[in-house]
Formats: sequence, structure tokens, C-alpha cells
Amino acid sequence: MNSSRLDSEGLSASPLALPGPLMIDVEAHALTESDRRRLRHPLVGGVILFSRNYRDPAQLTQLCAEMRAVRPELLIGIDHEGGRVQRCRAGFTRLPAMRRLGDTWDRDAEAGEAAARAIGFVLASELRACGIDFSFTPVLDLDWGHSGVIGDRSFHRDPAAVVALAGALIEGLRQTGMGACGKHFPGHGWAEADSHVAIPVDTRPRDEIAPDIEPYRHLALDAVMPAHVIYPAVDERPAGFSPVWMDLLRRDIGFAGAIFSDDLSMAGAGVVGDILARAHAAWTAGADVLLVCNAPASVDTLLEQWHPEAEEKRAVRRAALRSTQAAIPRNALGDDARYLAGVAAAQQLA
Repeated sequence: MNSSRLDSEGLSASPLALPGPLMIDVEAHALTESDRRRLRHPLVGGVILFSRNYRDPAQLTQLCAEMRAVRPELLIGIDHEGGRVQRCRAGFTRLPAMRRLGDTWDRDAEAGEAAARAIGFVLASELRACGIDFSFTPVLDLDWGHSGVIGDRSFHRDPAAVVALAGALIEGLRQTGMGACGKHFPGHGWAEADSHVAIPVDTRPRDEIAPDIEPYRHLALDAVMPAHVIYPAVDERPAGFSPVWMDLLRRDIGFAGAIFSDDLSMAGAGVVGDILARAHAAWTAGADVLLVCNAPASVDTLLEQWHPEAEEKRAVRRAALRSTQAAIPRNALGDDARYLAGVAAAQQLA
């Protein structure tokens, strides 16, 4: 494997430089000079967008174009699952919470899977038409009835239902050229605490965690995001900072795609230490992309003080999340039968 130092001098020249390991956010509807400065740094390889970055489809398209003008290789992602986690609303189809698909599957499995496939197509085609590469979806956590932060974001409690519905949703995503990011490995559905504000712990024995892992064994995923959850029966470190869990994902499950850290600014990451310690821990555990959100001072600290060795294999995994398939233009979506079917399915369930 080729490797080189990744610093302010950047990577060796190539037709399209490989993206760096940090995924950060930007301030608002258009880029500020501070945004541009950070995006130019070679450690930055991606941007995650939030509701504050969205006004309407035209504005979003312009923002994505601005970012591409600064760094053509940037990955642009967003949390756009449906239900309460849908960053773009006005001008976008309202998507149902994934639990609604699980309810449909309980009544009619074939109908549930067809709806999931159609909604995946709508989700992805609307984002890709604006210039976004991927959404952090699907949520693969099982609904054990414990986690409020997961709740109706989960398809179902039964791993077989999650595999069927998430697999169909992924088929819809892939029809548009969008990849899939499964989260939150190995499962956030049992732990009660919200890792945004606390440090969740799942005290179950390892064999009782096995059903939560099943979707990762059966789905073809392009990326995986581990949970900021501690599973003391396996490791005292949160999964995203645990070489034990990362080794299980890579070697036992055989996952070969990109691994995202969950947001390193979340309270659930605080057990590891300051932002430099968190970045080091996630990177050495095996994460390919490190998310740092809503913490510009932490981003600046990393840009100034974090000096990882740049591994080409990791960079290639990141770059693979950029689609080579042309997006359907927004003004042509209304003529696409798959899109119209997906909108109808979403409206019926939302």
C-alpha cells in the first residue's frame, strides 16, 4: 500500500485528488471565507449538510456547486432518512419514518419492500439532483423499545425485516447511483442514552448483541457508521474507537467499504478525551472518514495539529462514495415513473 504524509502541501497531483479524511460542516446557505479556508485544507475531504444549510432546491444546488468549485473531489453528505430526520423539507418530498415501512411489512411484506424501494429512489434522486453524493441512511438499529433517539427511525425489531426493508431501500438508492451508509454499528437500539448528549452503555452479553449485527452480515453496504456506544462485554471503548469492533466488521463480517466515525463533537465521544485524542482514537481504530460537526474551533485544531499518515487504500474507499452515474435533472424527475411511484408511496405513509 502506498502512503505519504498528508499535510498543508497536499497529496501528489492527480486528475481528481483523493478526498482527505475529515468531513466537516459549513455555516449557512452560502460559503463564508472561513468555510472556504477550511475546505481548501487537504485534510478535509467532505462536507455534511444540516437544515441550516437548506432554503430551497435552487439554493442547495448553488451551495453544492460552490463547494465543488473550491474542491472538486469533496464528498457531500447529509442526514436525510425520513421522518424526524429529514434536513431538506420545503421543495422536497416529505418522507415517512422508516417505522411506517415496518408497519406495512407486517401487513404485507411484498408491499412494504416495494414501498421501501420506491422511497429510496425518491430520497436519492432529489438529493443527487442538487449535487449531494449520499445520505447517511439506512438506520439498521433494531427497535428494542429502549432508545428514544432511535425510536421510529428503526425499520423493525426483527432483523429479518430490517434486512428486507433496508435492502429494498438500498436498491432504490442505487438506481440513482447513490451508495448506502448503514448505521449505527453494531446497534444503538438497546442503549437508552442519546450519544449526542451522553455516553450510552449496552450491558448485554456478546451473544445477545448478535441479532443487532445481522443486518451488517446480509446487506451490501458502501459505508458503515459505528455507534458512540460502549459494549463492555466486548470492549470498554465506544464502538467507533474500538479496534475490536472494527476488526469484527472488517474480518468477521468482511466489510470492505468506507467506515465513518460518528460525530466526534458529540458527548458520546467525550470518554476518549479532547478532539485530538478522539481523532487519533477513531483513526487508529480504523475509521476512514472522521466527522466533526458544529464545532469549528475543533476543526481548526485538527487542521493545525493533527498529522495522520495518508493511506491510499483509505482514500480510495472514501472516493468510491462519489457516484459516476449522472443524476436525473430536477426538472426531469416529474417525467420519471419510478419517481412518481415513490412520491405516491411516501405520501401514503408520511
